[in-house]
Amino acid sequence: MSRSVILPGIGNSGEAHWQTHWEAADPHARRLRPSDWDRPDLEDWLAALDCAIAGAGEPPFLVAHSLACLLVAHWAARTADAAARVRGAFLVAVPDPHGPAFPTREAPTFRAASPHRLPFATLVIASSDDPYASLDYARATAAAWGAGFVLAGALGHINGAIGLGHWPQGLALFDAFRAGTGAAAMPRG
Repeated sequence: MSRSVILPGIGNSGEAHWQTHWEAADPHARRLRPSDWDRPDLEDWLAALDCAIAGAGEPPFLVAHSLACLLVAHWAARTADAAARVRGAFLVAVPDPHGPAFPTREAPTFRAASPHRLPFATLVIASSDDPYASLDYARATAAAWGAGFVLAGALGHINGAIGLGHWPQGLALFDAFRAGTGAAAMPRG
């Protein structure tokens, strides 16, 4: 079974967030551990991602939310062997780094995310009413990254604030994505 690395966005996805539920249900999951969740520094987060991937023991699936989706694009652009080190990326609620809601003051170094194709299987999940990115932006970004695209409905920023809990729909999408790469489904807890 391929492992997962949980990559929360700014603030570390609290207890009500689906990422926290998924991590609790999967004893093999690892969570990104940067120095600061509230004032993200790209270099620090890149180093933390490198550490989490190396600690997985085998190429993991990256399960990213919000700002961490941009982290994945930065990491892939800077990592020569990215395709060999990551099995796939499940990217939820990719924020528009030039949009009006982007936390420019807190995360300015994340704004220049690579618009180039990611070198591993990728699926972008978007909401039709995400305050951090338009649907057009999400679709265009998925296309630029060579990713599959799923519109999950009107789910805001697809976070804990909207009460998704374990987010069964998202888990089904993740399981289908993993199965499409030949990996086993995530344990259900």
